[in-house]
Amino acid sequence: MDRRQFLELATAGAASSLLVLPAYGQSKSSRIVIVSESNSNTLDVHTPGANRASYGLCMMTYDRLIQFGTKILPNGVPSYDYDKLEPQLAESWEIAPDNSAVVFKLKQDLKFHDGAPITARDVKWSFDRFVSVGGFPQRQMEQVSLTDVNQFEVVDERTFKIKLLKRDKLTLPSLAIVVPGVYNSELCKSHATTADPWALEFTKINSAGSGAYKVESFKPDEQIILTRFADWKGGTLPKQERALYRSVPAAGTRRALVERADADVASDLPPRDVADIAAAKKIKIESAPQANTLRYLALSTITKPFDDVRVRQAIAYAIPYEKVIESAVYGRAKPMFGASTDAPRDASWPQPFPYSHDPDKAKALLADAGLAGGFETKLYFDAGAATVDEPAALIIQDALGKLGVKLTIEKIPDFFARRSQKNWPMAIDVFGAWFDGADFYFRWLWHGQNTVFNVASYKNPEMDKLLNAARQAREGAEYESIAKQFIKLAMTEVPYIPLYQPVLDVAVQQDVNGYVYMFHRQVDARTLAKA
Repeated sequence: MDRRQFLELATAGAASSLLVLPAYGQSKSSRIVIVSESNSNTLDVHTPGANRASYGLCMMTYDRLIQFGTKILPNGVPSYDYDKLEPQLAESWEIAPDNSAVVFKLKQDLKFHDGAPITARDVKWSFDRFVSVGGFPQRQMEQVSLTDVNQFEVVDERTFKIKLLKRDKLTLPSLAIVVPGVYNSELCKSHATTADPWALEFTKINSAGSGAYKVESFKPDEQIILTRFADWKGGTLPKQERALYRSVPAAGTRRALVERADADVASDLPPRDVADIAAAKKIKIESAPQANTLRYLALSTITKPFDDVRVRQAIAYAIPYEKVIESAVYGRAKPMFGASTDAPRDASWPQPFPYSHDPDKAKALLADAGLAGGFETKLYFDAGAATVDEPAALIIQDALGKLGVKLTIEKIPDFFARRSQKNWPMAIDVFGAWFDGADFYFRWLWHGQNTVFNVASYKNPEMDKLLNAARQAREGAEYESIAKQFIKLAMTEVPYIPLYQPVLDVAVQQDVNGYVYMFHRQVDARTLAKA
């Protein structure tokens, strides 16, 4: 027995012993088992430090006034539809003729999980909360012009009004993302304190929602068990009575569990495993390009020699993009290189940049910058993403070495905590925006407001002016013209070099249907159904 065979047997053995499901007296077909690298670390996305898994969980356990509809992607995979807004708690809404306000009428007989009625007062309290609580929720909604408790008004028990501060086409869609969930205000207030007026400590480990699923058991490092809420009126009742989300850190174990049919769905699988499973054709691989998302190489514009645009362009020409995609993700990504020199031709985003692997151009640009002999620098990446980022880093290191650039690679275990320090000359990072459209994405990376994601520390008054103008236009010919200008500026200044647009791959058993790609990139049990 060789080492590989031993590891495969050990992994299979671990899988068979790991997933011990409690007996509920129901058939296996009544529950859905989903395994991922990690579970939600909180029951409330408003709490500090809420991880990405919590976004998916809270979409199922809390309701919003409205929700996104669905569409079919070109490859046949269902996806959320940013352009289609549908009722959830609201049965209807109306925008004032002068665009000064939008008024929502709630459905009748809405209930929270504890049976308490949902009223416009709960909506008002919940909206007051996300603009006051600080951190991610408040920053997120500030980006869509929801900033002040005085914007929110209870008209009557079933009528809620939002005063619109400015013309912003993202305000309404923002009500369908995870942040503006509606909380049981009386329940939360009964657990509030002077030090914790929004009851964050309570909602971190207790759900106060009305969503399609109730939380039956919450053990973040092990398993989260959800039970269907029979009185849910936010949409079509889920087919599965229970959804079990199991935390399985080892990728090999996740693969073994789904291959042995001990799990119905597996996410966060390495690209090599996905390629193998897809080739075997025994399990479905649901794939979708991650909407408005890029994995990129950031170059610090405040660190020499990357403060020189010629050096940044040289690096962009030096990267062998095809090798990066093949080595890092086994070709399972959308290329973002090779556009014509007259790009951009439209305002779509993400779109390829006008760079391809051209060492001669890279050498010429370095020579023009006075660096014909090369230089020394460091490249950082997230240790948690080593499966894809380390192969990419090694290929970039090799390519730059041929130009005389000596690159030292640093793997960072606390990448997210250290990102805000912005002291890395080069870094591989990833960012995905919840809203379609270039201007919203650009505000997080290219705007002079210098968010934590702007690891290149890029600032340009011209870029800021264009992005501020786009925020007001955001549609039609005027927006198209502005967007093409700021995309062109990004391609020229290139503080961020797109490596590829990632693809989200999820392994699903053949007898499970209804998977829908969601903007938060987590598996949503509400639509899943076992044959």
